[in-house]
Formats: sequence, structure tokens, C-alpha cells
Amino acid sequence: MEAFYETHANLVEHTTAPVRRLLMDEIDWNDRLIGIKGTRGVGKTTFLLQFAKEHYGAHDRRCLYINMNNFYFQGRGIADFAGEFVSRGGKCLLVDQVFKQPDWSQELRRCYDLYPTLQIVFTGSSVMRLKEENAEIGGIVKSYNLRGFSFREYINLMSGNNFPAYSLEEIINNHERIVKKILPYVSPLKYFDDYLHHGFYPFFLENRNFSENLLKTMNMMTEVDILLIKQIELKYLTKIKKLFYLLAVDGPKAPNISNLANDIETSRATVMNYIKYLADARLINIIYPVGQDFPKKPSKVMMHNPSLLYAIYPIQATKQEAMETFFVNSLWKDHRVNQKGKDMQFIVDEKLPFRICDAHSEQKIRYQQDCFYARYNTEVGQGNKIPLWLLGFLY
Repeated sequence: MEAFYETHANLVEHTTAPVRRLLMDEIDWNDRLIGIKGTRGVGKTTFLLQFAKEHYGAHDRRCLYINMNNFYFQGRGIADFAGEFVSRGGKCLLVDQVFKQPDWSQELRRCYDLYPTLQIVFTGSSVMRLKEENAEIGGIVKSYNLRGFSFREYINLMSGNNFPAYSLEEIINNHERIVKKILPYVSPLKYFDDYLHHGFYPFFLENRNFSENLLKTMNMMTEVDILLIKQIELKYLTKIKKLFYLLAVDGPKAPNISNLANDIETSRATVMNYIKYLADARLINIIYPVGQDFPKKPSKVMMHNPSLLYAIYPIQATKQEAMETFFVNSLWKDHRVNQKGKDMQFIVDEKLPFRICDAHSEQKIRYQQDCFYARYNTEVGQGNKIPLWLLGFLY
């Protein structure tokens, strides 16, 4: 146990979160069982350690961080370990990568029942369905999603500012006023292309090749997050990876399920299941017509965020594709995005029509009053014409 305390103190002491994540203030920290899901690489470990630093400090033994990657836990369950921790005065156990522990949900339930004074905060993959698929903890866990950096978080980090987040309603109704609060301090377009290329994943700050690191992370998402958690046999891994590549190369459009089934030599139903797994892993986003959902055929499949677009070779992402991907990814946290008709119009929350367009397009755009236009290549907007970059300030 002393080794765990020493590791905890060292990790917390040397943790420096580059950006304080908005989720830190959205979580009700009074709950006893808190699950934080997120895509591999978005900073879940740093988030746990930052919580420990803010709420307890590095040397307060009432809080302890443990990682299920530690081989120690191959021979000891979380509940037994938690019991010893509580006997030593422990109050808050931070469990990283909980899915690496066999029977993890039963173990967490035992902790909840046996140690009423103990709070457990754990991290897991975005593929996990904490409430829907875990009868043991579904009724007691409070689940949250940690996302990659928003454009707001990226620009705050790179420019040294502290701009707040805004709701979609605030942006729609007051975007001209909001922009006037931002432009005197920073030029958003100076940072926008860099954000699209590498800003979503915090590990761009590490002294390593970003694209190679992202490709490695993407492989881990399929090999661990999908295969391990969904309990899929290893022999099907190549099919899932090939499907992901084919979807990426095809670009954002409605997938031809029959052709994909032939290409990866499986059934149409299996292709649809694999597409759903890739979406759960936050590798792709699935766009449906209004009123439809899985297992219906999607009207569009696109990469989950723009950084993925630029990491997959040899795809040549167009500017329009990157901007639409940014739009959907920015709204995905708190809003539902559907597609309506064949005119590439998005419908947000089943009521707000949006089109993504180039402010400097040579083609004449017929602006309509009953639609919102998220425009790129401009820093300002007017009326129902909103600068696209500002939607990166939703969280």
C-alpha cells in the first residue's frame, strides 16, 4: 500500500493540466460513484490527477489514485483493495482504466455496498455503456463524458486567454456581441487551421510526432476499446480496421452497406454493428435523417473530429469536409445533429436548420431567413450568418 501512496504523491505533485477542463465544474462531486468516459488520448488520467490536486493535494492519504494496468490487480480485486484503503482512513479512490479489471462492475458494486463512506471516481472507455449494459451499477453510477479539447480550450491554451464557454442559444442570439469580446484579444483564424489539424487531442503538447501518435491511438481504440470491451474475437480485427479505412477514404456521405459488406466479407448486419462500435469508440460520427436512429442506415458517416481526417493517409480532406466535421463534433457534446434532404442541410435538435459554407465562396449563396449559416473563412458574422469558429466555444 505504501508504494501506491508514493506513486500517487509523485503523480499528483507533477501533474500540470494545460487547460482546466470545463467538466471539472459540471460534475457533482458529492456523488459516491462517478464514471468518467472518454476517447483514448483525451486526458482522462490527467483529469483524475488534477481532481486529486485540487480537492486533496499530493500528500493527503484520504485520496488515492490507482491504475488497473498495474499487474498487482491481476491477483487482487478492487473491493478488497478498497477495504484496506478505507481501514487506513481512505475517503476517495480514483480508479483509472477500470475495464482492465475482470468483473469490474461487480467489484464497484461491492465497494458501494460495503463502504458507504468511500467515494469512487473511475475512468473508462467511451465504448462502455455504464447505465445500459451494467445491471450492477446502472442505477447508482453518475456517468460523464470527457471530450478532447474544444477550439475554445485550444485557443485559451495557445494564446494565454481565459474565454468562457457559451450555449448554442447564446451564440445564435448574441454572436456579434460575443465576437466583439474576443477579437480585441486574439485572432481566432490565426489558430483555427492548427486546431483542425491537431488540436482535439491534448497529446499534441508532447514532444512526439503527433500524427504517428494519433495513428497509434486509433489502433488502440480498435484493438482494445472495441475488441476487449465488446468481447470480439481477434480474427475480426482486420475487418473492423478495413471498414474504418474505407469509411474514411469515402469521405462524409451515406455508406453503401452492401458494397462494404462485400469488401470486408461479412454480412450487412455485421457492418452496421461495426459502424456502431466505431462510433462508440469516437472514431466516426453517424448522422441520421430526422426521426431515425440505429440500426437504420445512416444518411452520412464522417470522422469524429478533424484531426482524424488529417491523420489517415492517403485521404485528401477538402476544406468543406473538415469544416462540416468540426461543426458536428463541436455540437455533439450537448446536441443532436441530423441531416435533412439531399441539400446537405443539418438539423440541430430537430428544429434548427444549419448550412456550413465558405464566406468567400465564388458561388452565389442564396441566404434564407429560416436557416442559420455557419461560415468559415471569416471572423465575424451578422444576423443568421454565424462565424463557424465560434461554435468551438460551446464547451
